[in-house]
Amino acid sequence: MVGGEDCMRFLLRMLSFVFLVVGVLIASVDTIQSVSASEVVLTPLGVAVASIGQSALDTVQSLEKAQAEPAMWTRSIRWLLVQPAFAVLFAFALLLWMLAYRRPAPAGRFSA
Repeated sequence: MVGGEDCMRFLLRMLSFVFLVVGVLIASVDTIQSVSASEVVLTPLGVAVASIGQSALDTVQSLEKAQAEPAMWTRSIRWLLVQPAFAVLFAFALLLWMLAYRRPAPAGRFSA
């Protein structure tokens, strides 16, 4: 019988895997563009998210606009949007994997 904790671990691992795969794809595209341009090309997270579609582009543009009272999380999101997309996705994948990690039993799998 699968408990709620096991289900949550599975979901976190799957989400971590998806972030890792998308990060590898973006890193591959950046590598191909860097080789063809003969200089380092890094896609910012904001550009990668905006390339998904019009609604994602509108969301990114609304987050980048200066507001009267920018909250700390707004500044953090703005900072995150200019970072390389592959690095942010790799970091999210690692964070989710660490949340889903289960320590092995200290005495082996047959211990009580």
